[in-house]
Amino acid sequence: MTPTQPNNPLHGKTLEAILNELVDHYGWERLGQRITIRCFNENPSVKSSLTFLRKTPWARQKVEELYLRMIRNT
Repeated sequence: MTPTQPNNPLHGKTLEAILNELVDHYGWERLGQRITIRCFNENPSVKSSLTFLRKTPWARQKVEELYLRMIRNT
């Protein structure tokens, strides 16, 4: 049996869903200003960003932290 994580707002959220919500909220330009990584600033797409974020733990952590701040402020 898998333990539930009721206090973890990331539980059950895919990286793609998180990224899509961030893009909907901030747009690519503002997202690229908040997290300075090339995949957000040069020809951004969800597919290329997911590829990079899945391979780069520090970047994924920044995206998750920004997402948590966004949902706390809404």
